[in-house]
Amino acid sequence: MKIGIIGAGNIGGNLTRRLTALGHDVSVANSRGPETLAELAGETGATAVRADEAARGAEVVVVTVPVKAVPNLPSGLLDGAAENVAVIDTGNYYPRERDGRIAGIEDEGIAESRWTERQIGHPVIKAFNGTFAQDILDRHLPAGDPDRQAVPVSGDDEAAKRVVRALIDELGFDTVDNGGMDDSWRQQPGTPVYGLRADAEGVRKALAEASPERPEGFRG
Repeated sequence: MKIGIIGAGNIGGNLTRRLTALGHDVSVANSRGPETLAELAGETGATAVRADEAARGAEVVVVTVPVKAVPNLPSGLLDGAAENVAVIDTGNYYPRERDGRIAGIEDEGIAESRWTERQIGHPVIKAFNGTFAQDILDRHLPAGDPDRQAVPVSGDDEAAKRVVRALIDELGFDTVDNGGMDDSWRQQPGTPVYGLRADAEGVRKALAEASPERPEGFRG
């Protein structure tokens, strides 16, 4: 599968490592230019590209950048992507420690990934936002293993969600369908599932226990 990854931080870098190891054709980009990704490209065999090239021909695009940086992504980000491209959003809104106050999230009370959808003009599937980056490398297990960790997944595009869930399964994790994007607040920072290392049953329980009120520490 051809996969574009926009953002080469901890999550983006480790997804690049695992997806290339699984045989996928990965293009990876960051905000500083492909020349700064030479080491990651050399290590993994991924192709370092500009951000406006990462989605070209891609069947899956991973957007893994700070929320405050989403509006600065190239215009026409998904131009040239495969038809029905699935877009994964791993982002989290941290107003106090990184992103500043974003009115569209705070004042409208919309889910963080709904706001991201509006910025890029395409539906997203929210996944891996509460996963420790190192777990992507260290905690993947075969399907059926009783210790397999589960990842919550939200989004309105059911076809794209199926693609993403299959890819996560290939990466070595179970998935739990958390419903549509309007339910994705259940996996945002400060909720019981955020950062949880648990099986599918544990993830379902944590999602059910979530409160729609944004915790004080995650308000701008």
